[in-house]
Amino acid sequence: MTKGVYMPKRTGGNGEHVVTMREVAKAAGVSIKTVSNVVNDYEFVSQATRDKVNKAIAELGYTVNVSARNLRRGQTGIIGLAIPDLQMPYFAQLSSLVIEEAKKVGLRVIVEPTQYSRDGELEALHGSQQMMIDGLIYSPLELGQDDVEQLKVDYPLVLVGERIFTDQVDHIATENVEGAKRATQYLLTTGCRRVAVVGVHPGEKVGSAALRYQGYLEALEEAGVEFDDRLVVESGMWHRSDGVRAMNALLDSGVEVDGVVALNDMLASGVMHAIQMHGLHIPDDISVVGFDNSDDSQYLSPALTSIAPGLEAVARLSVKVLKERIDGRDPNADRPGEKVFRKVASSLVVRQSTKLPIDSLVL
Repeated sequence: MTKGVYMPKRTGGNGEHVVTMREVAKAAGVSIKTVSNVVNDYEFVSQATRDKVNKAIAELGYTVNVSARNLRRGQTGIIGLAIPDLQMPYFAQLSSLVIEEAKKVGLRVIVEPTQYSRDGELEALHGSQQMMIDGLIYSPLELGQDDVEQLKVDYPLVLVGERIFTDQVDHIATENVEGAKRATQYLLTTGCRRVAVVGVHPGEKVGSAALRYQGYLEALEEAGVEFDDRLVVESGMWHRSDGVRAMNALLDSGVEVDGVVALNDMLASGVMHAIQMHGLHIPDDISVVGFDNSDDSQYLSPALTSIAPGLEAVARLSVKVLKERIDGRDPNADRPGEKVFRKVASSLVVRQSTKLPIDSLVL
């Protein structure tokens, strides 16, 4: 286990199963938040609902951690970080940076992977483990814009990412549109004219995929390059294997392509593998740009040109804002009383997977 990362236990000291709030919610036919409200004796719960939840608690043998509840009234010196997956380089790197920044201000971090699950993301917000922390840095993927009400919690919360936008919660975001636009523009300056985008989520309006796709489209339009929907390649997940499948499908279709914007580095790694397995060369035949500038990107062959989203700044600002909220200070010096919204600047890190720009073109 990574030093500084604490995972919630699902078994007791004797190895017996510990009943979770999620199980109680399922048995009672209510949400996790409702169970939390009943456990914490919030007044705005109907008696019928309260009875259902209490019955499920009794039947399942769910117990409340009283010492944790008492700690919740003060400060524990612990914050939470809820992320989709620790195996994804982006989130692993973010976790490491948050732990490092938290340590600087005397805080420890509980990291909770929500495993691309809506229930997991809701439990991270409303589960009993929240009694153990002073605040939460929260990066959802399954919740969306319709779930703003779920963010109304009774502890300091900092939202990270681009799934939900609201002025009700402190939010640290990254330059998804601008970053993908910069990546596409760079390929165009190197002479690419048949630039594909890999990793699009059809129908998505808010989120990293939608915003990065928007940046790709804006770059094409501003450069006067004709859009070709055959160069738009979908991928539900953003793992290496997804990049391989997506790029194989594109190359096997016979569509001409001389550049690829992959919406994250893992996709880009898979894209590069597929290109090379087709006997093509990078960047002579096809140039590739990724997104996230993960640690592994510089060790690919050739090394991957990628957009660095400024994760160090995301971690630093997230911890700073959360710590100030925990200490009762207002972190928004520009607009006191309002929630913080910061967009961290991105940058292009050029490596060997792309050609050098053509002198006659201007980035």
